[in-house]
Amino acid sequence: MNKSFKIGSKTISETSPTYIIAEMSGNHNGDFNRALKIIDKIKITGADAVKLQTYTADTITIDCDNPEFRTGKGLWENESNLYSLYKKAYTPWEWQEELKNYAEKLGLDCFSSPFDLTAIDFMEKLNMPAIKIASYEINDIPLIRKAAKTGKPIIISTGIAHLEDIERALKTCEEENNKNVALLKCTSAYPSPYEDMNIRLIPNMKETFECVVGLSDHTLGSEVALGAVALGAKIIEKHITLKRSDGGVDSAFSMEAEEFANMVSQIRNLEKALGKVTYALTPNQETGRDGSRSLYIVKDIKKGETFTKDNVRSIRPGKGLHTMYYEEIIGKTSASDYKKGTPMSFNMLKEGIK
Repeated sequence: MNKSFKIGSKTISETSPTYIIAEMSGNHNGDFNRALKIIDKIKITGADAVKLQTYTADTITIDCDNPEFRTGKGLWENESNLYSLYKKAYTPWEWQEELKNYAEKLGLDCFSSPFDLTAIDFMEKLNMPAIKIASYEINDIPLIRKAAKTGKPIIISTGIAHLEDIERALKTCEEENNKNVALLKCTSAYPSPYEDMNIRLIPNMKETFECVVGLSDHTLGSEVALGAVALGAKIIEKHITLKRSDGGVDSAFSMEAEEFANMVSQIRNLEKALGKVTYALTPNQETGRDGSRSLYIVKDIKKGETFTKDNVRSIRPGKGLHTMYYEEIIGKTSASDYKKGTPMSFNMLKEGIK
């Protein structure tokens, strides 16, 4: 897999800034103007991209009340079945071209998660710059194959994947000569418990699959996203809403815009702090060495007197001789008179240093 590729004008690689995706999902609550407001907020947060979802209730499931089609306990337990949930949560396809154009006018990338083959055809008509494969679709090989054939970058979440599912998905992309693929560590729980996140897997994923790796995060707060960046994640995806109190199918685990902006700022600061693997000091750090310890005269001393532990010490600042010479200096003779506070140097020794 390629370790560097572009989405829109942004490069995603080991050395690039983290690519931050704001997932709108169903937080528009069926209101087109609210969707536009969410995009406005995403721009203010400093995120790189808006992500939509492209499905209808009929393209993602069927209207059926068999036990396996019910939502079960948890965040969506009040919905009668999956069909009811998705009918409420979907983003109308007739909105998406205008949402994409609006986002792009603000300088944001805009792409989507397709949930069937017709969604990929639709996204291609809109020329979306990337395709996101959701966790529950990682085992939909025809979907992944068609996505890979577009030649667009593919981002795949791994929330419910066994190792063989990940390998099969990547192999499918390779078979279609699409190597611009990123994997997102993900936990498919809403919200995700911290103890289930296992973000230590991120460096191993990067090494094992030799591709760009990131995090699709459904936890509350920004801690896990920051930890993932520190571990090498180059893509972060989080849900965003205007206000959690407004309700909505995904609001409970979504960030409000101010929280999202704080996370983006923290990630950018963290990136600066991570730096690179080097023992070399920055110019500021080199200057800071002046505040380190060195050898100084700490009592007035006359010519011919002996340097002792009473009149020479290792103290701050760092303008004198290195402290490694301390033992050699003790017992030597002063070449002249020196005042307290004089930094030690070799020419102050009558005998010199052999």
